[in-house]
Amino acid sequence: MRDFATTPERSRTMSRIRSTGNKSTELRMIQLFRSTGIKGWRRHWPVTGRPDFAFPSVKIAVFVDGCFWHGHTCRIVVPKHNADYWKAKIQTNRKRDRRVVQLLRSKGWSVYRFWECSLKGMGELVAAKIKRRIDRANRQSLSMAPP
Repeated sequence: MRDFATTPERSRTMSRIRSTGNKSTELRMIQLFRSTGIKGWRRHWPVTGRPDFAFPSVKIAVFVDGCFWHGHTCRIVVPKHNADYWKAKIQTNRKRDRRVVQLLRSKGWSVYRFWECSLKGMGELVAAKIKRRIDRANRQSLSMAPP
């Protein structure tokens, strides 16, 4: 189907689309947090890069990246229609991801990025990794507390 929108019109339309509530990513992660007893998370916390989940008290940011949109190797499929656009789009997403990670780390945040596909088979391992980091951050904050 032909797109009759001009480039600025299409850009304006696409900029209004917000990806939240993705069943295969964010909702699956919420299930994992609840089933493993991980608490203290907030969705879309207003910090650099707008992580999918943030643990503000211990400065941990968690991103769950869709395999297609962020160019994971499990989904090396570029649509045939407008292939150059999609290659550039995914490449831009990856560059932005790296920039966001650097910015958050420079502000003292621990950053975790997980692929959508890793939640399907290894979700418990993903949750365990986050839980270990939270526990370590909590222990560090307790040891730094005044007596």
